[in-house]
Amino acid sequence: MKCDLPTPRTVPVRAVKLAWLIGVATFVAYAYFYPGGGWNQNTRFDLIRAIVERRTLSIDAYQLNTGDKSIHDGRYYCDKAPGQPLMAVPVAMATRTAQRALGSNPSSAASVVALSYVCTLFTAALPAALACVCLFWIALRLGASTRAAAFAAFAMGLGSPMWAYATLLWAHALAGACLLFAFAAALNLDRVESGRDVFWGFVVGVAAGWAMVTEYPAAPASAILAWFAVTRVWNSGRSRRLRVACGVMMGGVVCVLALMLYLRAAFGSAFHTSYHYEVGTFAVNGQGFIGLKYPRIDVAFRLLFGSKRGLFYLAPVLTFAPFGMWLLWRQLQDRAATLAAASVFLYYLLFNASYGEWSGGWSYGPRYMAAGIPLLCVGLAPVWDYFSKSGRAILLTLLAVSVLFSLIAVATTPQPPFDYRSPMTQLLWPSFWNGNLALEHTSMLAAFDSDPGGSHGAFNLGQLLGLRGLTSLLPLFAFWGMTVLAWAGFAGRARKQQAPWLGDVECTRRWQ
Repeated sequence: MKCDLPTPRTVPVRAVKLAWLIGVATFVAYAYFYPGGGWNQNTRFDLIRAIVERRTLSIDAYQLNTGDKSIHDGRYYCDKAPGQPLMAVPVAMATRTAQRALGSNPSSAASVVALSYVCTLFTAALPAALACVCLFWIALRLGASTRAAAFAAFAMGLGSPMWAYATLLWAHALAGACLLFAFAAALNLDRVESGRDVFWGFVVGVAAGWAMVTEYPAAPASAILAWFAVTRVWNSGRSRRLRVACGVMMGGVVCVLALMLYLRAAFGSAFHTSYHYEVGTFAVNGQGFIGLKYPRIDVAFRLLFGSKRGLFYLAPVLTFAPFGMWLLWRQLQDRAATLAAASVFLYYLLFNASYGEWSGGWSYGPRYMAAGIPLLCVGLAPVWDYFSKSGRAILLTLLAVSVLFSLIAVATTPQPPFDYRSPMTQLLWPSFWNGNLALEHTSMLAAFDSDPGGSHGAFNLGQLLGLRGLTSLLPLFAFWGMTVLAWAGFAGRARKQQAPWLGDVECTRRWQ
């Protein structure tokens, strides 16, 4: 039967268990794969090590392992925004302490690889998994059924390139998660007591601000979400607007100050980013302002549908998200939220289409617009609730294809070489079915960490257990099977208790 989207409501308490089940399932999927090194992740890891091991922001001791670097006053620095490395520093310090306590040499190549893995888990995999939990909550908050909310969360977490980015020490997963957290906090403003306006505004400011500290191009998206937070309480009077605006500003100022202090310490000026001093290839990435010119329609089309980087080509389930945005727009009380989410994704699409090197080098999917994917996925849950049984079968089929493509990418390499016109058909697909997994042999080690007797590139956890080829994925599949059984157990208990929090019985309002 056709199911209708209910009005926004409080998230059922028992649905919290399902939310965390989603979070654990996606986190394990992310943690199962370690994709090895590369210029992008190596420069961030170099900064982490420089701070933890040498108490400096200069990566002079490590810089030979990356071409992504800046030079200032004869010293080398990470050329990326510092948000992710700074967030990883406490984790790295704790990990090195634990290694010493366990009798391991923190300076050995194996320990350094383990350190890079842990830093990736806590600054990419964990935020991405929490973003899946957050999207589940957002969908329920906007009136979706639990099944629809779960569909949206799994589609984003496992059926999009976010899975690939969550395994890499790249900033895209963290930035996207921060933007989604900011959106959720702003969404919560219309129901909280006025006494908590400043708090939730502050959460919006910190989350959106840290997205910008993590990736400089996130600044316009952060501004959009700050605007959304204020409009959420616009009709509640001037005092509430001021409280929320003050909270947002305070949260944003904290992040901006952290960034300015870093830039001042590294480059001598709080207003000079690492891009002012970048070495090598940045100048040829495009013309115009910092590599940007104007959006090209042909590039936008290739970013969405092309076989090289196309988002909808690699994640066909997301093709229905714009339709879901339209469904949300038709509900008057959800229009501001819909506009904010859609605007963030559209901004990233236009940004990527304006960039000189729009394909993003060695990458799976359109990584320059990756941080906008979570906001696009807000539109998936309404589609599930709108469709009949046959329509949902199509959605599930597209989700299965999307998950398969993402699995193939993370199992082989989420960093296919730039030269492939169609990485999926030319490299990833044939390699996967031939059992050639973990293709990346580059490591995050510095020159003095080299270990001739070991291989420190990509691996998956099954391979560490001695499994080879496709059989190395069996532990992951077994875990997924247990997840399905756990979900079925929750559903069974809900039916016995006649609980209206799981399934289509939640839908009470028909689309007009």
